Amino acid sequence: MFLSVATTHRPATDLGFLLHKHPDRLHETDLSFGKAWLFYPEATDERCEAALLLDVDPIGLVRGKGQAEGLLDQYVNDRPYAASSFLSVALNKTLRTAMTGISKERQELANSDLPLEAVVTPLPMRGGEALVRGLFESLGWTVDLTPIGDVGSGASGPRYGQLKLTGTGRLSALLNHLYVLIPVMDDAKHYWVGEAEIDKLLSKGEGWLENHPAKDLIVRRYLRNRGALARIALERLAPETAGEALPPEVRVAPEEALEVPIRLNDLRMDAVVQAIRATGGTTIA
Repeated sequence: MFLSVATTHRPATDLGFLLHKHPDRLHETDLSFGKAWLFYPEATDERCEAALLLDVDPIGLVRGKGQAEGLLDQYVNDRPYAASSFLSVALNKTLRTAMTGISKERQELANSDLPLEAVVTPLPMRGGEALVRGLFESLGWTVDLTPIGDVGSGASGPRYGQLKLTGTGRLSALLNHLYVLIPVMDDAKHYWVGEAEIDKLLSKGEGWLENHPAKDLIVRRYLRNRGALARIALERLAPETAGEALPPEVRVAPEEALEVPIRLNDLRMDAVVQAIRATGGTTIA
């Protein structure tokens, strides 16, 4: 999976100061699920582009499962290839300081709106093109979506595409938008979500999430549709309206927060839910 960020601000190579990554070097990061490389395909005064390439270990993802299930998942699981929470984790680990908006050498530039372009591919679009456009256009970005083949096409259109964002804004804001919204568009996470995820969401969503028209959807999907956690997050975002924002079915009692890998049965249940949603059904006979 691949994510790139580019600017035409001059000198464009100042992007290296904002990302804290030298354009002349290859930067490698070890992750628990694979490796990430950050490099610069283009670095001139006119345009500079930084690319984050993530290689997820498909064997590691299925290690510990039954033999038959593990072998099957190596071939039919899209997790090693589709932009997902794996990419968000890699983004945060590789560019954590840049996401805070801190730059020792170019702080004034870090605080400034710059001409920016970002590309994410292949992007899961669970909810269709309209959802993807609504998530980013509401934040001021121009969205260009290119479907990728017929793979996974359903009633709402292709399930995968290449996302290109263009616009003017702070680099840290763009990185935080991507960090939060990539797993939202995928509607999944590779780890179990606990209360610590609320703090991450509110930190990365500071200054934009509370006013986003799709705030409720973003919160629920980011927290893997865990009703109690969504309720807490929405209360912290807007205490006076949180109770009304949540539908009755997700107003549940607080539940125990767990930070453990997702179990195979959880994945099965998620697959069933996605299949039912794709058909438009609301009940099971």
